[in-house]
Amino acid sequence: MRSELLALRAGHVFDGVDVRQSGMVLVEDGVIRDVDFTGAPPPEYATVTDFGPDAWLLPGLIDAHVHLCWDGTDDAVAHVTSDDHETVLETARAAAATTLTAGVTTVRDLGDRDYLTLALREQVPPTQRPDIVAAGPPITAPGGHCWFLGGETEGADALRAAVRERAERGCDVVKVMASGGAMTPGSSALDQQYDRSDLRLIADEAHRLGLGVAAHAHAVQAIADVVDAGFDTIEHFSFFTPEGVGLRQEVLDEVVRRGTFVSLTVGIRPGKEPTPPAVVARFAALMDIVAKVIASGARVVPGTDSGISPGKPHGVYPYGLIQLAELGMPNREVLRCATAEAAKAVGRAGRKGVLLPCADADLLVLGSSPVDDISAVADIRAVYRAGHRVR
Repeated sequence: MRSELLALRAGHVFDGVDVRQSGMVLVEDGVIRDVDFTGAPPPEYATVTDFGPDAWLLPGLIDAHVHLCWDGTDDAVAHVTSDDHETVLETARAAAATTLTAGVTTVRDLGDRDYLTLALREQVPPTQRPDIVAAGPPITAPGGHCWFLGGETEGADALRAAVRERAERGCDVVKVMASGGAMTPGSSALDQQYDRSDLRLIADEAHRLGLGVAAHAHAVQAIADVVDAGFDTIEHFSFFTPEGVGLRQEVLDEVVRRGTFVSLTVGIRPGKEPTPPAVVARFAALMDIVAKVIASGARVVPGTDSGISPGKPHGVYPYGLIQLAELGMPNREVLRCATAEAAKAVGRAGRKGVLLPCADADLLVLGSSPVDDISAVADIRAVYRAGHRVR
């Protein structure tokens, strides 16, 4: 029996790189079979959905930094550390569903407890959640940032073993806390948790095993060391100093030269303050740095850090894209960073973030032009995950 062939038509198409007119995407068995811009009729046996001349069809969006097991409350840390596995998994299931209906069809989860996002990935069918690029518990120094997630590690042999454990369990990426963080009592974002040799060891071992490697880095020297160590992505990229923040131009220049991805932390629920307090105090200066990073030509991708607080609920991603545009990124570039470029950053190049034959059929349909007005990313008419319409 022939599997169902879907023909999806829209007046405008963004394919992950370029804007096209009057496109048709053919979907079968969860993947894109063909993309047509000639105006050819669909195959006679196809099930046709025409979203109309004003609609925009584009790849599903990609959030490069989420925490599905965190519940987005004022005390998300207590929830993820103290509640039983099933309660935390239920939080993750709900977070995944909310994220998917916001048009985000792929997420990179950069910090859970007890590898629960791997359990989520096994238990929940793909059509009920985004594709999950999982890190498991982040590697951190003893007593360091997010130590309570179970990733405390020190010493060369133990660090290599920690990377191998994540590979053996089925993680896709290794998350390392290169600096401290404000959400952990007793930790400071100014702390440097690992030296350059440890960071290089972690990156080399991860790459040897075919894993990506991402670094949480707020402190200036931690950022510089992560860049030198060859990490794939740098999370936050905040340049915290004792006085506030201070961009080091030579470090940014090296990031641009190497092509290292910067995962910018964006997206705040309207009416809520950014959190934690260390970020609130530096927020205006941080946004100035983000604008400079955007203008530099660095390879940037959006990461919301969703789940950590009421200002960062799951599903906040559209506000992150709006924020990037407000900080000077052209709308078309925002779309590219949220699709094709983000797919490269999270290790899904060619499969996600593009409308090409053999790519996964993770698709988003908008009712108006995100090129004219980026807030159209919230004007969602349909979401497809693995070829199934989920909204």
